Amino acid sequence: MKVVKFGGSSLASATQWRKVANIILSDEQRKLVVVSAPGKRDAQDTKTTDLLIQLASTVTPSSFDEEALLKVVDRYRDIAEELDLGDNIIETIKDSLLEIIQTYRTQYERLLDALKASGEDNNAKLIASYFQSLGVVAHYVSPKDAGMIVTDEPGNARILPEAYERIADLRKREGILIIPGFFGYSNNEHIVTFPRGGSDITGSIIAAGVEADEYENFTDVDSIYSVNPNIVDNPCEIKELTYREMRELAYSGFSVFHDEALQPVVQKKVPVRVKNTNHPEAPGTKIIAEREVNGVPVVGIASDKGFCSINITKYLMNREVGFGRHLLEILEDEQISFEHTPSGIDNISVIVRSHHLEGGKEDRVINRILSELHVDDVSIERDLAIVMVVGEGMEKTVGIAAKATNAFYDAGVNIKMINQGSSEVSMMFGVEAYKVDLAVKSLYEAYFMK
Repeated sequence: MKVVKFGGSSLASATQWRKVANIILSDEQRKLVVVSAPGKRDAQDTKTTDLLIQLASTVTPSSFDEEALLKVVDRYRDIAEELDLGDNIIETIKDSLLEIIQTYRTQYERLLDALKASGEDNNAKLIASYFQSLGVVAHYVSPKDAGMIVTDEPGNARILPEAYERIADLRKREGILIIPGFFGYSNNEHIVTFPRGGSDITGSIIAAGVEADEYENFTDVDSIYSVNPNIVDNPCEIKELTYREMRELAYSGFSVFHDEALQPVVQKKVPVRVKNTNHPEAPGTKIIAEREVNGVPVVGIASDKGFCSINITKYLMNREVGFGRHLLEILEDEQISFEHTPSGIDNISVIVRSHHLEGGKEDRVINRILSELHVDDVSIERDLAIVMVVGEGMEKTVGIAAKATNAFYDAGVNIKMINQGSSEVSMMFGVEAYKVDLAVKSLYEAYFMK
C-alpha cells in the first residue's frame, strides 16, 4: 500500500487533476491520497489558501466581504465546470464556508484555522466527486474520521500518540480514500491546522499510521536537487538520500519537503519518494534510513536567511558551572528556540531566527544576560545567513572542511562562524546574508564540479 500526497501546484487546475487521476489509477497500490488546496495556475495567480486568508480578514461579528467569498468559490467552480461535475458540489462548498464564518466569526484564531483548512477539505471533497464521475470507487475521508487527533494549538497542531491506532484502521477501508491535508481535529472537536508545509505533515502521519510500503510526495520537480536551482543552473539531481540528510537540507531552506514532515515516517522507517506530477515516469528521489555513500561524501548544499547571532563574552566562562543552562533558560522564558551554539572557552554565540527577537524580546534578553550572567560583553549580529553542507559520507572523508574554507576564500566570502555536530552529517557556516548566493555557488563548484 502506498500513501500519495499531491501539493497545490499539482492540483491547481482541471488539467492538473487529469494528470493526478492518471497517476493514481496507474498503480493499484496507491490507495490513500492526501491533497493540498489548489495552488497557483500561473505566476500572477493567487493560491487558494491566500484567498481564504484574505476572506478571514474581512469577517466581523456582523459582516464579511461577499466578493472575497466568491473568489474562493470560483476557484473550485472553474475546476468543476471543466470536469463536468455539476453545481451541487460547488453549492456544498459555498455552504460549508458560510457555516465556518457563522460559527467562528467572533473567534479570529479559530476562524482563520477553519477557513485555511477548508482549502484542503473542499478540494478533497471535489476530487472524490471527480473520481466517482470516472466510475472509480473513491471516498472523501475527513481528518476526524481518519483519526487525525491533534493538540489544540491554532496554527501549530501536533499529532497525538493515540491517533496512530485510529489511522491504522484506514487499511481496512475499500476503494481510494481522499484525505485533506494540513489539519486535524482536537479532542474538543476544533479544527486545528499544522504549521507551514502542513499537507506534507499529514501525508507523513498517514503513511506512518498505516505503515505504508512507500510514501510518494508529488510536486512540480523531477527530484530533489543538490542545490537550489534558482542559485545554480542545472544542478545535480539527488537519486537517494537518508532521513538525516533530508532533515538537514529541509531545515536549511530546501522547500521541496517540510522538515517537520519527516518525523512520523522516520519512526516507522517508511521510505519516501519525491516525484513530479508533470513527469511521473521520472524515478524521483528516494529518502530512506541508510544508503551507500559510493564515494560521494556531500549530497547537498542548502541555505537560508533571516538569522542573527547573540554573541557573549565572559572571561573563564568555561569554568562556570551552569552558565549555558542559565543562558538557555533566559531564551526559554521568552519562548525563543535556538538554531546553533558555536562556542569557545570565553565566548559563546547563540544563533536564532531574527523574528524571534521582535516585540521587545531583544531588549529583555540582553538586559537579563547582562544582569544575571554578569558577562563582559554581549552584542547582536544581524543579517546573517546559514549555509549547510550535508552528507553522510563527510565523517569518513578527509579535507571536506578545507574544501569549503578554500572555496569561500576564493570567492571572497567571509566566514562569520562554523559549527559541526557530533554526527558529522552536516557543517554549518554563518555568512553575511547579502553574500549567501555567492557562498552557495562557491561550495557547489568545490564539491560537485571538481
